[in-house]
Amino acid sequence: MATRKITVTVPEELVESIKGRVDSRGVSGYIAAAAAHRDAMDRLRELAEQIEEEYRPLSEEEQQAALDRIAALDEWHDEHGARPGSAA
Repeated sequence: MATRKITVTVPEELVESIKGRVDSRGVSGYIAAAAAHRDAMDRLRELAEQIEEEYRPLSEEEQQAALDRIAALDEWHDEHGARPGSAA
């Protein structure tokens, strides 16, 4: 994937916290991963809104069933050692 260097402004405390977890070269990757996650969540939210407009909003029971399924998948991944970014 092509990359482009940009300038962003973040609170100093956040930068220091991130640097405490990664080396100096890892800060960009850490922030890029966070931005990618936010972008994916935004796109999922947009998709959900489109589906609700075309069909209907989910009932509370349907929403809970979906959340339960996601929790079960997370639990399965935790039990099998799968981690984000690894081959599952």
